Amino acid sequence: MTIATLENYTFPTDRLKRFLLDSAKTPLVLVSCGSFSPPTNLHLRMFEQAADYCEFQTDFEVIGGFFSPVGDAYKKAGLVSAQHRITMCNLAVEQSSSWIGVDPWEPLHKEYLPTVKVLDHFDYYLNEVLGGIETYTGGKKKIHVALLAGADLIQTMSTPGLWAQEDLERILGHYGAFILERSGTDIDDALASLQQWRGNIRVIQQLIQNDVSSTKIRLFRKRGMSIRYLIPDKVVDYIYENNLYIDDDKSKSEKGKEKVAEPDMTSTS
Repeated sequence: MTIATLENYTFPTDRLKRFLLDSAKTPLVLVSCGSFSPPTNLHLRMFEQAADYCEFQTDFEVIGGFFSPVGDAYKKAGLVSAQHRITMCNLAVEQSSSWIGVDPWEPLHKEYLPTVKVLDHFDYYLNEVLGGIETYTGGKKKIHVALLAGADLIQTMSTPGLWAQEDLERILGHYGAFILERSGTDIDDALASLQQWRGNIRVIQQLIQNDVSSTKIRLFRKRGMSIRYLIPDKVVDYIYENNLYIDDDKSKSEKGKEKVAEPDMTSTS
């Protein structure tokens, strides 16, 4: 298997829709940034729930979704190498989804990349390089990019000084976010201080409570407990084959993105 590098990087287009089915709708690509160490079934469910939300409650048509794992410079406790996480994310979607892909561009960088730069990267490739998406009525339509994350992220964004104001303006003002509710998180309180972007923050109700997190998976591994049926089978096999998370790397700091100890960007760290 060829090791992914920035030198041989190509933007992954194999799971994007080629045509917009409804030319009256706005094509949308969902981007989930996070540690994904390891990716869980809840990470996958976030995409499905967001797609349902878009279909029934918005004028968006989801044409693709991407995992964008953080790079090694994130230096979060429990973060295995970028190559391991890229592989696990690919294994997670390989046979379970036809429209969720993995973009290795962010984790292949040695330096830390702010979330806003990752979204700019997707916008550039989807609209400048690819030229948008074709419609069945002829021509092409610009693709809207949006952040997909858990409620914990909105809490960090509402905390003064943790995120750069200009980054919040571009992320929430320009791109917007689809946020999955999470038990234990007061999302209304968090949204109160983000009112200027409230129209671009779409909150998705979690109809089936699920508190599986990467943190809990790592803890189970450290204690020698089973992790099957909590994360995709192929990811479980990969973790066992490579002896991952036997002993979480305590030498890594709790440093997070955007000056915050970000909870995996998906509230399932």
